[in-house]
Amino acid sequence: MGRQTVLFKSEEKKNRNEAAVFLRQIADKVETGNLSLQLGNESVNLDFPQNLTLEIKAEEDTGRKTKRSLEIELEWIVGDHGQGSMVIG
Repeated sequence: MGRQTVLFKSEEKKNRNEAAVFLRQIADKVETGNLSLQLGNESVNLDFPQNLTLEIKAEEDTGRKTKRSLEIELEWIVGDHGQGSMVIG
């Protein structure tokens, strides 16, 4: 298996409306095929192929307090232009 390198990482508190606006902006950039992420001096440019894999995962961690999370992940092979599809039900 290959080596994994984190190209960019950010974590910040947002209210629900701010999070929705941010996700819409990301969706628009994915649709155009290019997304630039920048935080301070850190930046990364991502070029998306026409087809990619979308993974959605909801988790619940029960401890002293119950914590839930929603992870949305886009994955692709650089230079790959393969076909893919997703069904929402």
